[in-house]
Amino acid sequence: MSLLSITQLKVHFPTQDGIVKAVNTIDLEIANNERLGLIGETGCGKTVLGMSIIRLLPPSTTIEGEIRYKGNDLLKLTEKEIRKIRGKEIAMILQNPTTSLNPVLKVGDQIAEAIKLHQGLDRRAAKAKAVEMLEAVKIPDATKRANEYPHQFSGGMKERAMIAMGLACDPAMIIADEPTKGLDVTVKKQIVKLMKEVTTQKTMLFITHDLGVAAEICDNITVMYAGELMEYANTEAIFKNPMHPYTQGFLNSLPSMGLKAIKGMSPSLIDLPSGCRFHPRCDFADAKCRTEHPELIEVEKSHYARCFQYA
Repeated sequence: MSLLSITQLKVHFPTQDGIVKAVNTIDLEIANNERLGLIGETGCGKTVLGMSIIRLLPPSTTIEGEIRYKGNDLLKLTEKEIRKIRGKEIAMILQNPTTSLNPVLKVGDQIAEAIKLHQGLDRRAAKAKAVEMLEAVKIPDATKRANEYPHQFSGGMKERAMIAMGLACDPAMIIADEPTKGLDVTVKKQIVKLMKEVTTQKTMLFITHDLGVAAEICDNITVMYAGELMEYANTEAIFKNPMHPYTQGFLNSLPSMGLKAIKGMSPSLIDLPSGCRFHPRCDFADAKCRTEHPELIEVEKSHYARCFQYA
């Protein structure tokens, strides 16, 4: 059963240069306790999709479609109603904890703030719960650390603090946006292990461009390009039998696959190509790909791809 269902979602931003079409007609379902990886190059719309779910986008943003959580359309809720869900039911672990954490507030107080808001605890009880959460994400000497400021934390510890903040109110769903970005290999392994442990009984949308991390954490993976979903399948199928030429190229760009870069550049989200969004960079594109837009179709059982070669 789907915990979250996205239907015909479009997210556009007005700019001086034109309309940025960050998300283009996305349909996606995330089942209860599913850990879904959302992968793609930087600038393809991954973070915008994640932030759309809990409505953290600027007021000037145009959003169309439906985002249903437990049957309720989140896009139709009032700001007061969405605040009751944001953090309590659906939590987001924002990328780059150095800028996401408030530099002038103690880390424990920042975690306690959400606990006070959603669980109705007093200041002392909320702070004690914040210390428990820091211990849960394996930060040593948590009582002392809770009274320190973000600049006193290492990069890995800041990421752990962000995870603790996301888990503080025991949400049913977590949106994790690049939680391993910028971390060295040793710390990254620790964070990956932690994410696996703390999400075993939770639903998670795991946003990343790191295929290795996605492979280790996620049950299923969907591939995003230029604001669209290009492929969806279970993790093993994506890595062993990628169907879309973009997914194939993305995998071939890994060091273990020979670092074969995809030719060309990702298109501007203001001036998207006609037809298939990937056709200017695709070795298999023909006249139809340049003029007609492919649909996301099932090419094998539970394996979907947006490509005419399977139509």
